[in-house]
Amino acid sequence: MKRTLICLLTAALLGGEMIPLPRAEAAVTTGAIQSGVNFRTTPSTSASVIRMIGKGEEVVVLGRHNSAWLQVQDVFGSIGYISSDSKYIHINNAPSGSTGGSAAANGTNATISGSVSFRTGPSTDASRIRYMSKGEQVKVTGQPNSYWYAITDANGQSGYVSSDSKYIQVSGSVSQPAPAQPTTPTGNRVEAIIAAGMKYLGTPYEYGSSRDNTRTFDCSDLIRQMFKDAINLTLPADSRGQGDYVRSKGSVTTDWRQLKRGDLMFFMDYKGTSASKYTGKKAFSEKISHAAIYLGDGKVLHTYSVASGGVRTDSIAGKHWEYRFLYGGSAL
Repeated sequence: MKRTLICLLTAALLGGEMIPLPRAEAAVTTGAIQSGVNFRTTPSTSASVIRMIGKGEEVVVLGRHNSAWLQVQDVFGSIGYISSDSKYIHINNAPSGSTGGSAAANGTNATISGSVSFRTGPSTDASRIRYMSKGEQVKVTGQPNSYWYAITDANGQSGYVSSDSKYIQVSGSVSQPAPAQPTTPTGNRVEAIIAAGMKYLGTPYEYGSSRDNTRTFDCSDLIRQMFKDAINLTLPADSRGQGDYVRSKGSVTTDWRQLKRGDLMFFMDYKGTSASKYTGKKAFSEKISHAAIYLGDGKVLHTYSVASGGVRTDSIAGKHWEYRFLYGGSAL
């Protein structure tokens, strides 16, 4: 199966012409896998299994196909389907009464205004169900990002079409989720920040990456971009400045097990994989060389090398990350 990295999408097929796509907005729904679940190519138990997604993994929820299946993106950037049963997935930041995707457009009627591909997912790499014809009446059921509508056609088939007005006309406005503001509850802001970061899974690593674009990231650039995207807060541009900023906010901890979801973490230089290599480290005197954001359950979202594949999630317990950890705390 061809893997698709949402964070690396650079074009959409519109009118037979490839045009650049800017990054999606930060309104992204994430979920935590509660029990091992089959990740399939299509929403059916007879579909091929891409792999089993393990307990504790984070996924991006792209939308609900029907009452039994969710379309998700895993930590490697692959898009597929998993059961929507709550024993398999917990939705971290879905709107009240929803299990994924944007509820803003639910129940909206729309008309296809130009022949357009009707696809299985919100990507030009997703399989085409068929071409929709001008004049067809459809129902918009969600909007996973600014460039795609989730719709249901007259036959009850669910899928995705470009949101460009040359292809679809929606009766009434489709409200966009407002970005989180500093006055919103901390929990909501944390989930918005993490969701913003999950969009960039697989984005290539570059030491000293430009702070003016999202084509590549180093560790502190990723964190800075997440906060800008989600809550319009601009953090210092480097990891040491970010560490100082977090300390200035108040309480920090040198025990990563005391961290809360969404806290920033700061690490010293790599000296090897043995805990003994880090004996005698001084949490507030060592030079900070890496930063990450804590997801909970011993997992972090970060980026640290070209060879590692760019933006990714990792478990830190019993690994050099745990031994290198200096301190962490909230930037909010």
